[in-house]
Amino acid sequence: MTRRSFEELVAEADTVSVDGWDFSWLDGRATEERPSWGYQRLMGERLARATAALDIQTGGGEVLAGVPVLPRTMVATESWPPNVAKATALLHPRGAVVVADPDEPPLPFADGAFDLVVSRHPVKAWWGEIARVLGPGGVYLSQHVGPASVFELVEYFLGPQPEEVRRGRHPDDAAAEAEAAGLEVVDVRSERLRTEFLDIGAVVYFLRKVIWMVPGFTVEAYRDRLRALHDRIESDGPFVAHTARFLIEARKPAP
Repeated sequence: MTRRSFEELVAEADTVSVDGWDFSWLDGRATEERPSWGYQRLMGERLARATAALDIQTGGGEVLAGVPVLPRTMVATESWPPNVAKATALLHPRGAVVVADPDEPPLPFADGAFDLVVSRHPVKAWWGEIARVLGPGGVYLSQHVGPASVFELVEYFLGPQPEEVRRGRHPDDAAAEAEAAGLEVVDVRSERLRTEFLDIGAVVYFLRKVIWMVPGFTVEAYRDRLRALHDRIESDGPFVAHTARFLIEARKPAP
């Protein structure tokens, strides 16, 4: 099989759609270990027992749409218009309502509206709002991105990051913020997981899609670094990084 050139790989990855939160374009081009707890399965088990649930920052709705049973009242929020449209198309047939929301307080729901709030990889958890919309005994179950996730790639482009940046999104901080909002943290688990980028197209696609990794990333702005990384992958094999993930479960105490 003929190896594809740097220009071919980059041109393809720079033009493909990055709408939604489906990473299937990376199949065969990147690999990522998954956390041992199986978040979608856990979320599905909780949703099957809930009566009213909220999925915050649902992306394109792909994770929620893959759950077998949804509660009678199921609402999802999302801020990015292309994702709102995609999530609506996926979730409306399942009876879930998608609400366009700017991902800033307040959440557009009444106090105590839900007995379960879930979120996979929220950009930011607004703990006070999560506590407010949960009813007594209600639960927040979420998988968050942890500290220094994929920073091997981030620092390749941006250089060494200060310790306060590397420590951002720490599970200890999330637990402390949840408790400060009046929630009881009942479970925190964290793992670092191997990720491999098999070609430079996978790197370009990933950085276009996960826009906060290298803010302002464009192929033109980083062409020289991309070419050097392409040559490195061609000579040494996949570029290896490590994702950080943590699971957090918190409960609103009954009065």
